[in-house]
Amino acid sequence: QVQLVESGGGLVQAGGSLRLSCAASGRTFTMYRMGWFRQAPGKEREFVAGISWNRGDTIYSDSVKGRFTISKDNAKNTVYLQMNSLEPEETAIYYCAADTVVIGGYNYWGQGTQVAVSS
Repeated sequence: QVQLVESGGGLVQAGGSLRLSCAASGRTFTMYRMGWFRQAPGKEREFVAGISWNRGDTIYSDSVKGRFTISKDNAKNTVYLQMNSLEPEETAIYYCAADTVVIGGYNYWGQGTQVAVSS
């Protein structure tokens, strides 16, 4: 089992920045990759960014590429999402996820943290 706890959400003006954190605990040695997803009101959850836990390879959705940065601190079992130049349409609940099974997608999820971007 892996437990994930997000923090760092809040209210920010358009063009502003926020840094989200996700602390993992439990069987963290089984994690293959971690990622960030978001779900806006009335929309489906979408992938934002991912990072491989050992090598640190990163991947981003096209909509955030160049503005968001995912990073990790293995010693702290924590993954971060630095979000710059935020836009009102990026208001959503942001979820952290961990993948321990390689095939089949992310199998552990945090409770989410709210990000609100005002215009």
